[in-house]
Amino acid sequence: MKPLRYDPIAVAMEGVDLSLGTGRARVHILKQASLQIAAGEAVGLVGPSGSGKSTLLMVMAGLERPDAGRVRIAGEELGALSEDKLARFRGRAVGIVFQSFHLIPTMTALENVAVPLELANRSDALARARHELESVGLGDRFGHYPAQLSGGEQQRVALARALAPMPALLIADEPTGNLDETTGKEIMDLLFAKRAEHKSTLVLVTHDANLVKRCSRVVRMRSGQVEEAAAQPAAVARAR
Repeated sequence: MKPLRYDPIAVAMEGVDLSLGTGRARVHILKQASLQIAAGEAVGLVGPSGSGKSTLLMVMAGLERPDAGRVRIAGEELGALSEDKLARFRGRAVGIVFQSFHLIPTMTALENVAVPLELANRSDALARARHELESVGLGDRFGHYPAQLSGGEQQRVALARALAPMPALLIADEPTGNLDETTGKEIMDLLFAKRAEHKSTLVLVTHDANLVKRCSRVVRMRSGQVEEAAAQPAAVARAR
């Protein structure tokens, strides 16, 4: 397996355009969006609903290919990769935590976490999965299915799955949106602690002002464009 190259710029997006849908239903979502994120940053992506935040994350993760523009993640030009190579790169370089968990219901917690590792042909897939589940406090839930877990536990499984390949880039899209306030705070404490431990770059979409304050930089979007990308010097210590 080709090792990841270190690049001081974890995310470089230039002039990204993307429309989704067909015919009259086609919508121009991203409009010449450009953004750079340094390796190790914790970035809060904010903006009104429909401004393109989640779509920008999907392009960043290689889950959507833009109509125009360039996307480089961890030193890799995504546009130059075939679908198979892109999937392999995403599996080892990008960890994703969704609002709705996206666990496979017919698999146990351990199997869910092991999936990306097995797809990457990691011989230590189960051992890594056990380690990550234990590190998020679920060492006694290996054999439980998603339906047997609380919402907070399911999100811990999702976080363990995202972190297991030790990705260069960690993406979280409203990760506390389906959780109560107390559980949400526990998950975010864990997310920030784990990204610091793994030294991953974090890009977080959220409407929670308290979470935004924990990021070292805030990127604001409006109408499909990156409007502002301001540093938060006072938050750097909290984000690490």
